Amino acid sequence: MHDIFMTAFAMMYFQDPSLLTFQHRLQKGCNCNNLKTMFNIESIPKETQLRDVLDQAPTEELEAIFSDFLFQLQRAKQLELYQFLKGQYLIPIDGSQYFSSDKVCCPGCLKKKTKGQIRYHHQILQAAIVHPDMKQVLPLAPEAIQNKDGYKKQDCEINAGKRIISKIRKAHPKLKIIITGDGLYSKQPFIDELKKAGMSYILVAKPTDHKILFEWVDELTGLGDASEFELKDLKGKQYVYQWMNKVPLNGTPGADEVNFFQFKIINKAGKVTFKNSWVTDIAVDKNNIKDLVKGGRARWKIENETFNTLKNQGYHLEHNFGHGKKNLSMVFFMLNLLAFYTHQILELTDPVYQLCRQDFSSRKEFWNQIRCTFRFMVFKSWETMLKKIIGPPDLAPP
Repeated sequence: MHDIFMTAFAMMYFQDPSLLTFQHRLQKGCNCNNLKTMFNIESIPKETQLRDVLDQAPTEELEAIFSDFLFQLQRAKQLELYQFLKGQYLIPIDGSQYFSSDKVCCPGCLKKKTKGQIRYHHQILQAAIVHPDMKQVLPLAPEAIQNKDGYKKQDCEINAGKRIISKIRKAHPKLKIIITGDGLYSKQPFIDELKKAGMSYILVAKPTDHKILFEWVDELTGLGDASEFELKDLKGKQYVYQWMNKVPLNGTPGADEVNFFQFKIINKAGKVTFKNSWVTDIAVDKNNIKDLVKGGRARWKIENETFNTLKNQGYHLEHNFGHGKKNLSMVFFMLNLLAFYTHQILELTDPVYQLCRQDFSSRKEFWNQIRCTFRFMVFKSWETMLKKIIGPPDLAPP
């Protein structure tokens, strides 16, 4: 079981589906291979065996690894870099599709019918710890949006959102958390779940979804009860901040009073180039409005720094590594995410990795070099390989 999981993880770590072929060749040629020296794999499994075993593996067993990684970062005081607003941590949540087919499917697949044709797909809801000023993101265990036995209704993102909030709080009972999300989440039932979990929130609120809220905002603004200030940069751009506290979320009796703020950017020609609005349970004032806007806008980090990287920067998130009949698709997704998480930790904390990475102009070029070196030479450790790439003393293999 160890060899199978570590082999699959190594494939994701090096972003190399052909990894097994080259390691079998090394094993045959010199009676050793990098999977053994770097990942402690005694016997490289056959691909069919690997997929059959992973398909039966419960995905819950992998979730604890995400918490363990975060605990190690916390112990090393790396997590302090992510503190935001009085020691709290920003955690955006967002959904993404990572598999789609009109032929391949499993019992957990979501179904979408268009013009009489059924298309099957897998989706997840992802959460990550981010900071507006930090490039690296720290992913938490994902929540599958999938059909389950005994459920007549198809699963959806908002239900997965409620589950992931409970899961995050259970895994990190003492962490001070601010959840950020798009307009799907700024509704009373989801906010109730956040309150129950003891979490704060910064959630997008749009006029089309919150008509009553914006009627209050417009009326209070007209009465002069909204607070506002503007900044202008050297290029003539205007940054306009506006806020008001304690306005009703909706027109339902007993609805929460929330704090509202919005932000827009106006260019030199007077055109609005960006505008967004949010609701929060944090009292808004002139001292924290700029940070709250930064926090609200940091929601895009889960799209840009997480999903975009996984889909377009070599991790091949949407590639079908193997679908299986039970858990294989989700297991491969989680191992891919753990590989990405490991790379984020190396970027954040490892001087040798950082030194090696800085010699390459692009991330793709860096990993191409890593894969090439890994395929044709045997190294006693990952660190040894990095040092060889940084400063090879000669052309002879180690």
